[in-house]
Amino acid sequence: MRFIELPSLDELRSSKGIWLDSLIEGQKPHVKEFVSKIVSKSELSPDSPQLAGFVFDAFCTGMKDLAGEFGVPWYVFSSSGAAFLGCLLYLQALHDEQNVDITEFKNSDAELEIPSFVNPMAARLLPSMTFRKDTVLVLVGAARRLREASGIVVNTFVELESHAVNSLSKIGIPPLYPVGPIVNLGSDQSDNNSEIMEWLDVQPPSSVVFLCFGSLGSFCVDQVKEIAYALEHSGKQFLWVLRNPSQGKMESASDFQETLPEGFLDRTIELGRVTGWAPQAGILAHRAIGGFVSHCGWNSILESIHFGVPIAAWPIYAEQQFNAFQMVIELGLAGEIKIEYSEGSNSGIVSADSIKKGIEGVMEKDSEIRKRVKNMSEASKKALTDGGSSHSSLGRLIADVMSNIP
Repeated sequence: MRFIELPSLDELRSSKGIWLDSLIEGQKPHVKEFVSKIVSKSELSPDSPQLAGFVFDAFCTGMKDLAGEFGVPWYVFSSSGAAFLGCLLYLQALHDEQNVDITEFKNSDAELEIPSFVNPMAARLLPSMTFRKDTVLVLVGAARRLREASGIVVNTFVELESHAVNSLSKIGIPPLYPVGPIVNLGSDQSDNNSEIMEWLDVQPPSSVVFLCFGSLGSFCVDQVKEIAYALEHSGKQFLWVLRNPSQGKMESASDFQETLPEGFLDRTIELGRVTGWAPQAGILAHRAIGGFVSHCGWNSILESIHFGVPIAAWPIYAEQQFNAFQMVIELGLAGEIKIEYSEGSNSGIVSADSIKKGIEGVMEKDSEIRKRVKNMSEASKKALTDGGSSHSSLGRLIADVMSNIP
């Protein structure tokens, strides 16, 4: 595999939706130039790789014209799940066919009958991008274009999202290829985290609750303190990845004294660890981890399921509320701290008592959620093996690509 670094673009408009469109349009000539070199080389040497097609991210399908210029098929890769893909197509249909202003769903009490879900979902749990005039057009445009692709590759597995996958097969979209979970099964540990791993090594099995909210997930100082109080009073062993607070002073990722309650680190020295970063997949794979307080990013969900660790859902931004609803209500694979929480909204501070309750729930050893997650973990691993659902789906994708080589 070869990675190509595209040049940066100096002038981009400020609006998020327009910015993305401008980025894609600005990079088209550079991508075309690089691909042209591949084609020229393959024409001169039969041993050189031949261009078989393009795979575009779901939000980069504005580049699809390049596939037409080179006379090859193009595919979409969705890093989110099948249910979210179904939601995008549903919203696009509302916008294009029923002339619905999707932005009006913000703070709405409406219940949406999204075909990729069994249960109705509150409209206010839609991805935050749907509530802005500029960014909702990006979502609608992306959904509209993916209907033109030769196929859609999805980071999920059939056993996890059977209803969503089946619902998508009934609406006349291009072939769907669930090839997940795409998770980091290698070592992402580093010398900087040897102390954390050594600490985990001496903890009892399934005894530690892991708190991590993604690379962009942070809370205000007051919320950080509530989390700290909850951890201290829960009595559970913990590993907490703490980012810079969204409001408040914190000089570096390892300088927690001014953010945490006074004396917290000293009082909990035997109970847990606080760090600015940790190798999430490696942590979730560790036998000591018994629960995961998560923002419900899709990659985090897939990793937790694959390694058999139940989640306490606490979404923050983007499509995370949607994902949390899917995990808690639709699939019954997670507990809840607060689904209807959104960064920068009037969600308020989640109390230490609520957080403590969520931690205790996710760490319950014989809970039904833990049993379901264990079963789904086994299905996740089987899906990737020879003859498994995702392994077979990948085989079908490769066969389709090869059959369409010019």
